[in-house]
Amino acid sequence: MSSTIRTTRFSILDRSRTRAGHPEGAALRDTVALARRAEQLGYHRFWVSEHHSVPGVAGSAPTVLAAAVAAATSTIRVGTGGVMLPNHRPLVVAEQFGVLESLFPGRIDMGLGRSVGFTDGIRRALGTEKDAAGDFGDRLAELLGYFTGTQSAHPQVHARPAEGLRVPAFVLATGAGAQLAAAAGLALVIGDLRGRDRMLDAIDGYRAAFRPSAFRDRPYVVVSGTVAVAGTTEEARRLLVPEARSLAYSRTHGVFPALRPAGAGEEMSARERGFYEEALRGHVHGTEDEVGAALDALIARSGADEVLVTTSTYDRAALVDSYERLARVVGLGTDEGR
Repeated sequence: MSSTIRTTRFSILDRSRTRAGHPEGAALRDTVALARRAEQLGYHRFWVSEHHSVPGVAGSAPTVLAAAVAAATSTIRVGTGGVMLPNHRPLVVAEQFGVLESLFPGRIDMGLGRSVGFTDGIRRALGTEKDAAGDFGDRLAELLGYFTGTQSAHPQVHARPAEGLRVPAFVLATGAGAQLAAAAGLALVIGDLRGRDRMLDAIDGYRAAFRPSAFRDRPYVVVSGTVAVAGTTEEARRLLVPEARSLAYSRTHGVFPALRPAGAGEEMSARERGFYEEALRGHVHGTEDEVGAALDALIARSGADEVLVTTSTYDRAALVDSYERLARVVGLGTDEGR
C-alpha cells in the first residue's frame, strides 16, 4: 500500500437509511451509534444528510441530528452532507450552525447542497420551486456573509451567535456546482465514484478556478462514494445489494423503500433489473487488499485530500465490520494514520 492512502483523511456520511421490520426512529439511533464507533476507529468526520418525505430515509433534520451526534462524541468532527440551501433561509442556517459551533467549538462542519425536494408536492411543502437551485450562489454568499458580518442582502440583520465564527464550509457538487465552490473559495465535496471522468474534469475545473476566501486559502477536494469491504469480494458485493435494490425499485415505482436483507427474494421486471445492475456498478468494493489498491488509484488520479464514504446496507453489523476493515486498510488509529 502506498503512503498516500495513509496520509489521506477518511470520513463517513451516514444517511440514516431505514430498514424493513425496524421503526424509523431506530435508523437515527443507529446513526448516533455508528458515529461513536467511527470516532473510536479514527475517522476524521461524521456527517449526516437531509432528505424530506422519503420513506427510506429518517434523516430529515441534519442540524438536529448533528447536535445529537456531537453530544454523543467528543473528538470527531461533525457536520452535514448536507443542508440543502434552496430549502432554507440563509439566516436560519447561519443561526443553526452558529449554535452548533458555540456548543461544540472546533468540531462543526457546514456541508451545503443545491438539491430541492424530488416531487412537486414536497417542494410545495418546503415552500420552494423546482428551479430554486438557480440562485444557490446568491444564497451561499448571503449565508457566508452572516458569519463574516459582510452580508448586504438584509442591512442591519445579524446572525447570532454565528457572526465572527469560522465554521468550515463545503459545497456538495457535481458539474456547475464545482465552479460555485471555487468562486466562493470553499472546499468541494464531489461524487459519485461511478462517473470517474466527469468527476475528475470537475475537480480540475474547481482547482483552476479557485479563489481564496476568508474560509479557505487553497482548494480542498473531498471525493465521496460507496466503499464496501468484507472477507471476500462476493461478501462485499452483497453489502451493496440492499441499496441497489431499493434504488431500482424507486426508479420504477416512484417510491424509495426501506432497505431489505440482501437475500430477500423479490421478483424484478426487466426494466427494474437493468436499474439494479446499473446501481451495483462502479463502487469500490472487495477484500481489504482489493479496496486498498482501488483507493490508492482513486486518490492518485484525483489528488483528493479526503475520502467521504457513504455506504448503506441492511445488515448493520456487516456495515460496521466494513468500516472497521476500511480503517485498517487506510491506517486509521496507527502511527501512519491522520
